[in-house]
Amino acid sequence: MVADMRPRYTAVAERADGWWAITVLELRGVFSQARRLAAVESMVREAIALFLNVAPESFDVEVRESLAPEVERVVAEAIQARSEALDQQRVAAHKSRTAIEALERLGLPQRDIGRLLHLSHQRVAQLREPGRGADHDGAPAG
Repeated sequence: MVADMRPRYTAVAERADGWWAITVLELRGVFSQARRLAAVESMVREAIALFLNVAPESFDVEVRESLAPEVERVVAEAIQARSEALDQQRVAAHKSRTAIEALERLGLPQRDIGRLLHLSHQRVAQLREPGRGADHDGAPAG
């Protein structure tokens, strides 16, 4: 069986005069623009489809945002810091669960455990439930 070999195009979106100016790297002369990043893919799909006279869903599009190097750097730093913070939240949740288990073995009630760990009793309850200590992206639930 032959793999689906759909054409793939790369759209570079660069900020210019309040718009995202879009260039398709593989197709010389295909340009578009959008006010918001969320609209870039649909705008470039429409431009490519018109240029090639094909259906907009007949190809794949990768959107790459192009920012000034100093802006790119601070954005990357912010993303990295959030990733590290999520890792630390996972570590804190694990250590909190371990402490909760130890305090429960002493027979302490949930509210006392929360006070000792500087957590709300609701957060203690969340951490006690398997799979409830963090939501899908690792951020604390509740």
